[in-house]
Amino acid sequence: MNFRNALVAATILGLPLAANAQPITGLYVGGGAGVNIMQDEDAKISTPVPGRGGSAALQTRVGPAVAIDLGYGLGNGLRAEIEGDYRYNTYNGSSGTVSTGGQEQKFGVMANVLYDFVGVVPYVQPYVGVGAGYMWAQERNLRVGVPGFLARANTDTEGKFAYQGIIGAAFPVPNAPGLALTADYRFMGLVGDRDYAGVATAVPGGTTSANFKLNNDFNHTILIGFRYAFGAAPAPLPSAPPAGAVPPSPVSRSYLVFFDWDKANLTDRARQIVSEAAANSTKVQYTRLEVNGYTDTSGTPKYNQGLSVRRAQAVAAELVKDGVPKTAITIQGFGETHPLVPTGPGVREPQNRRVEIIIK
Repeated sequence: MNFRNALVAATILGLPLAANAQPITGLYVGGGAGVNIMQDEDAKISTPVPGRGGSAALQTRVGPAVAIDLGYGLGNGLRAEIEGDYRYNTYNGSSGTVSTGGQEQKFGVMANVLYDFVGVVPYVQPYVGVGAGYMWAQERNLRVGVPGFLARANTDTEGKFAYQGIIGAAFPVPNAPGLALTADYRFMGLVGDRDYAGVATAVPGGTTSANFKLNNDFNHTILIGFRYAFGAAPAPLPSAPPAGAVPPSPVSRSYLVFFDWDKANLTDRARQIVSEAAANSTKVQYTRLEVNGYTDTSGTPKYNQGLSVRRAQAVAAELVKDGVPKTAITIQGFGETHPLVPTGPGVREPQNRRVEIIIK
């Protein structure tokens, strides 16, 4: 609980400092460290001696976790990555007359596919993903004992296929293009049972061989880290005019691009307006271009919100095509709010189906 509260506090404090999130295009690297909470495992112990064996619940303790990633973004929110990770937990507990101990460490490689939600939340880039791969689980000093009987597993490693689900958020760092802080939760499970050989000592009865069968290897991992996208460059500042030069005539700093009903694709006239905005952005000193999408009141508010974001993304993509740096563009969707022409609900008003480009 304390870790979760600290994560929430760090997220809230970081919001005012964060830059606007942009989709990743090209190669990136990332990494994180945190904690792994492994669910209690079931152990079944068998020996050649009749009546010597049984099952026990291996109670686990929270341990450390580390992950590193190498990935590629497609520029539309989708990205794929290869992940190498490590998790470590200990067994230490007792239930009635049963006592357990030992350590388990897991390491392996996962292939992940993720999707970034761009423009949904200001200053934050939520993401979700799934992954599959192969993990090796090594048991060290694993032991289960009851009065008069103690079983120990040999130090050994078993590999299994693994799967995981990921949910998290990235927080871009101001004045560091391509760099973002990340926080995510991962649920990872191993497929199937694992067998480890060992020995058992019984009083009376002496020593005999034993086999440990482990299952239910489920992990809840929380990681705090970073991500760096290569090739992200700051928006270039316009060069200062030479001394004595005549100031250029004022240019517009706001442009309206209109859309057909229920459409997010650009018309020829819309492309002309976007091109004019891109060309004029080089004639003034600016810090960013705001691209804000809107809809009319036909359709549901939820659908209109998504449509306004798609319209803004279409205009932003055209600006990039016309030479505006992607890092200089911020995207927002306002749905059917802030109409240019006030109407009642369910009205198809052409003036409200728009995207506004603001040069700041």
